[in-house]
Amino acid sequence: MRMPLAGRRILVTQCREFMGPPLCEVLAEHGAEVVADPRPLAEPSAAAQLVRETGRIDVLVANLALRAPTTAVAEVSEAEWREVFAALVDPLPRLFAAVLPEMTARRQGKILVIGSASALRGMKRASTYSAARGAQLSYVQAVGVEVAPHNVQVNAIAQNFVDNPTYFPPEVQANPRFQERLQREVPLGRLVSAREDVEFAAYLCSDAASCFVGQVFPVCGGWVTR
Repeated sequence: MRMPLAGRRILVTQCREFMGPPLCEVLAEHGAEVVADPRPLAEPSAAAQLVRETGRIDVLVANLALRAPTTAVAEVSEAEWREVFAALVDPLPRLFAAVLPEMTARRQGKILVIGSASALRGMKRASTYSAARGAQLSYVQAVGVEVAPHNVQVNAIAQNFVDNPTYFPPEVQANPRFQERLQREVPLGRLVSAREDVEFAAYLCSDAASCFVGQVFPVCGGWVTR
């Protein structure tokens, strides 16, 4: 049986939220040694501490999550803005600063950010969340081309309409209005399954995907253009 991630030590952040549980399961199935850490990383020293505790990291999967506020744009508070960016954006440069020196020194490593397609399409009452997710993707694009000459690949998945308990819990999926929305907006007519999503993530963590640098891959079941 082919194990494309055999021997790889992969750190998955916020392992109990967003895509964390299926990521840990599927990466392990592909042979990886998965270090699954549940802690939020908003506190400034948390990322560096996590990397120190983990030791060698061949692949970092930055899985950062926070329930998206639905505030009208004129009513967004400074506190909301800071909370969302502290959870979703600020940990990235700290994580990258902690893992990249070793990766570039040995000329081997991968970073995959699990992001959101909300940054790729206008969404009402999601200005704070969309801005933060957009910042993630821009950061990946810039860092990806910078570190590519060191044989380190940095990419992102920008997903929406993917089954996960953080953004599409069972009560949301059972709502008839949400089911109608799926039929109206998603050509698949359903959510992308968690396994479909994380199998693609596993591919991006493997040597087979070493040709991709600074790329943002939409995974959202397609969107109806309006």
